[in-house]
Amino acid sequence: MFTGLIETTGRVERMRRTAAGLRMEIAAAATVEPFAAGESVAVNGVCLTAVDPSGARFSADISPETARVTTLAQFDEGRRVNLERSLRANARFGGHFVLGHVDGMGRITALDRDGDNYWLEISLPRELAAQTVLKGSIAIDGISLTVARLTFERVGVQIVPFTWAHTALQDARVGDAVNLESDVIGKYVARLMSAKAETF
Repeated sequence: MFTGLIETTGRVERMRRTAAGLRMEIAAAATVEPFAAGESVAVNGVCLTAVDPSGARFSADISPETARVTTLAQFDEGRRVNLERSLRANARFGGHFVLGHVDGMGRITALDRDGDNYWLEISLPRELAAQTVLKGSIAIDGISLTVARLTFERVGVQIVPFTWAHTALQDARVGDAVNLESDVIGKYVARLMSAKAETF
């Protein structure tokens, strides 16, 4: 379980193919404490298991299915990524409930400056439209953001200066693919309504 509040950013130091899929090696820009073997770390919103940690560095295996449904397989060495450790039970909760299970990929269709802020517009896969509500939450590359504009094909969010400066969004460009995770509460409501409709 994560909150969508990015702890730090890191860099992809190496990407290589393995018999099981891909292995990514990451060096964090700054960490509160060293990574531990087996802990869950959200990398651009994808929950991965840290292996072979060494201080601020760790590796993670990417299965073929994860490579297929997320942007991770597209990463080049040197790319900046968002990092968040899993939420501790005694920690203050911010953001929203983020599982690290990507629901779909979108593409940046617009990125416009608005004073010190930025407007970010993302194409919204059809299957996510019913789970996304205006003023609700959505995770974009693991960042908890508030839906400020919404159509059936697009979602718009405003990025405040702190988020821009402390996440990998500062490297974003129009056309880039991003990982999207709907608010889990919205997913349960959509499933409940669908199940009720099937009984009539």
